[in-house]
Amino acid sequence: MEYREQVAELVAKARAAQAAYESFTQEQVDAVVKAIAKVVYDNAEELARMAVDETRLGVYENKVAKNKGKASIIWWSLKGKKSVGVISRNDETGIVEVARPVGVVGAVTPCTNPIVTPMCNAMFALKGRNAIILAPHPRALKCNRYLVDLFNETIRPLGAPENLIQTIDEASNDLSGEIMRQSDVVVATGGMGMVKAAYGSGKPAFGVGVGNVQCIIDRGVDLDEATDKVIAGRIFDNGIICSGEQTIIAHKDGYEEILELLAKKNCLVVRDPKERDALREAVFPDGVMNKYLVGVPAKKVADAAGLSAPDDVQAIFVEAETYGAGDLLSKEKMCPVVSTYRYDAIEQAVEIAQANLNVDGRGHSVSLHTNSPEVAEYVANTITVSRVLINQICTSMNGGSFYNGLTPTTTLGCGSWGNNSISENLSFRHLLNITRIAYYKKDNYVPTPEELWGD
Repeated sequence: MEYREQVAELVAKARAAQAAYESFTQEQVDAVVKAIAKVVYDNAEELARMAVDETRLGVYENKVAKNKGKASIIWWSLKGKKSVGVISRNDETGIVEVARPVGVVGAVTPCTNPIVTPMCNAMFALKGRNAIILAPHPRALKCNRYLVDLFNETIRPLGAPENLIQTIDEASNDLSGEIMRQSDVVVATGGMGMVKAAYGSGKPAFGVGVGNVQCIIDRGVDLDEATDKVIAGRIFDNGIICSGEQTIIAHKDGYEEILELLAKKNCLVVRDPKERDALREAVFPDGVMNKYLVGVPAKKVADAAGLSAPDDVQAIFVEAETYGAGDLLSKEKMCPVVSTYRYDAIEQAVEIAQANLNVDGRGHSVSLHTNSPEVAEYVANTITVSRVLINQICTSMNGGSFYNGLTPTTTLGCGSWGNNSISENLSFRHLLNITRIAYYKKDNYVPTPEELWGD
């Protein structure tokens, strides 16, 4: 069957399923959404093993934690939220908001998160009474099919119509592109080429930008605690998460202590120029990320660079030669490698972070360790990022957490800085059409010309 016809058949089935699902009550919808999260939570170990074995990326234990954690926090954030019928009434403005589905969601998902991203996309889509068609990465076809079958087996007893959640069993740019063109809304998580294709599909699209999280460590913070968090974020899933800390930009007063702490915590600290050059060449041969080092442990990265490191080394921290376009180490490194920089004043820290983001990651995030709200707001007012995470493990908390107010998600918008349509975490609300009833407010106050134009 020609790929356009194949996708047209999927979309026709999705539209029929969505039309039936649109009659579900809020309680029925929430039961379906909860079931999707719960089946991932209950099968976290099996799904993690399948993902690691097929994609050959990441760490099994981390994927188990991610499966359980994301299933929990996303469901908790959706529980009790209105998405059917009247969702708000404002007596002051006379506006009543009614939630309506967008229709069929086409979702392109990555091999770095082959379980939780489809789960999140499906939960958001179905929360809004939409149908969804998943287009997985070629390296995640088997686990994606198993996951979708698991979803459908789980929601079928709840009365969910057949074909509410569908996927393709082969991967090609033609198929993915056609799904995006024939769906009503596109959610694209993956490489920038795929994200650009989503925005060029002619349909409303939500994509993500490149991750290159800059981590600034201010004066006066607990350096032992801060370095623990940076290490935890950098080694999680062997560094393939877009929210992973990519740098340490530390004040000069604490810089040497930070490097000493890292060395004591079983990290390799690279300061010798020749070793730095060897590491740079290993990670970025010909100026691009080495595909053979994506998602591998730090020991394998060290071996590839000819560096001596213990088998259980946690991460590699390398003093960059310079920042921004002058050093490839300023770029996103999809393995447990972190570049380090020192600064004299917060203005210089911001300069370093922004220069690195101009190479990779504009619009994404900054991880900031500080006790100063003034510093936090200065950073937020200066650097072109959509999120500034304070004193947290950015990798695991940037996409929402029980301990912050960010929307739990797997899709992090990067705004116009990252060529994205949103500068916030994607939620189910982005997959709703809202019909607004506007009542006539005869007693509303109308200002006089003097009030309008006077001083």
